[in-house]
Amino acid sequence: MKKTDFLIIGCGLYGSVLAERITNILKKKVIILEKRDHIAGNIYSHQDPYTGIEYHKYGTHIFHTSHEIVWKYINQFTRFNSYRHQSLAKYKNKIYQLPINLETINSFFGKNFSPDQAKNHLTKITKKYKNDTNYNFESKALSQIGKDLYEAFIKNYTKKQWGKDPIHLPGTIFNRLPLRFNYDETYQKNSRWSGVPEEGYTNFVKNLLNNKRIEIKLNKNFNLKNNNYKVKYFTIYTGPLDKIFNFKHGNLDWRSLKFERKIVNTEDFQGNSVINFPELKYKFTRIHEPKHLHPERTCYKKNKSIIIKEYPIENNDEPYYPINDLQNREKQKKYALDASRLNNFLFGGRLANYAYYDMDMTILAALTLFKKINRLTGK
Repeated sequence: MKKTDFLIIGCGLYGSVLAERITNILKKKVIILEKRDHIAGNIYSHQDPYTGIEYHKYGTHIFHTSHEIVWKYINQFTRFNSYRHQSLAKYKNKIYQLPINLETINSFFGKNFSPDQAKNHLTKITKKYKNDTNYNFESKALSQIGKDLYEAFIKNYTKKQWGKDPIHLPGTIFNRLPLRFNYDETYQKNSRWSGVPEEGYTNFVKNLLNNKRIEIKLNKNFNLKNNNYKVKYFTIYTGPLDKIFNFKHGNLDWRSLKFERKIVNTEDFQGNSVINFPELKYKFTRIHEPKHLHPERTCYKKNKSIIIKEYPIENNDEPYYPINDLQNREKQKKYALDASRLNNFLFGGRLANYAYYDMDMTILAALTLFKKINRLTGK
């Protein structure tokens, strides 16, 4: 039985931040078990050897935050480029700006509305939906943007993304989608800082883990009943909450993603890092072109680019988005109770909490847990 001060299950962003804090601040030894053959979890980035283009294996990740503590922390381990995210949608062979803003409204309706005129127009076309108190996703959307915009950009995209009709989704999901009556096209408008690590996400995580007190074991699964480690302080579990308990209460359901990557013979395929495809005739939801994520880089193979098509699927083996309905929330409560009964175990991260986190919230949650660990270990 191998001894260690801390055992961390999962070498994603959450586990890596905790490993960095524990080893650099507490000066304790950490062993990390990672089921995949690489570090960095879903923010893993890899440079294609033929084109020189770095891509995000599990979908495009743009770091953004307004939390100063997070921004100061992360900048100790990487530098960020100047990339600013702009999202676009292709509908009936025409490109529109997303989130829906004044440019989208005017272009879609063939108008030249001022902000007040656009507001009045949406008020007029949504009036008949305002009395619908059954605020599922669809009724909420219709009451905010009307039928035409909803059916063009939102309805079928949502159906593809979640694998179900939007009438069966909660209206709170629609609340996450901004609606603007100006020409602001910034996707992370409310974030003070944003960008992509100049050296890529994988190198950023390598910098977090650059400590001789950290031992990383790849291609290793963790089994609660066959645990071969003697841990002095805590085991920190960041994996799927249902898996550690052998799915005793049933699977916690997730939507997953599949990616098709292709090298194309052109310098620039679509002119933007991500374009949405809301129409049902496209089985995929988005096309990513990762070259655009690094405007500071120029050393690419000439007349080559990489595109990545994104397909939502049902697959609990690669969880992305929790299906946070009543049935799954009830199962999550049972697993959370089981977790609370384990001695010297701490749970955290999106998988263990059955939640979706932006990267900055993942880091903030890890830093918060470290404060608790610091107290509990008497430091």
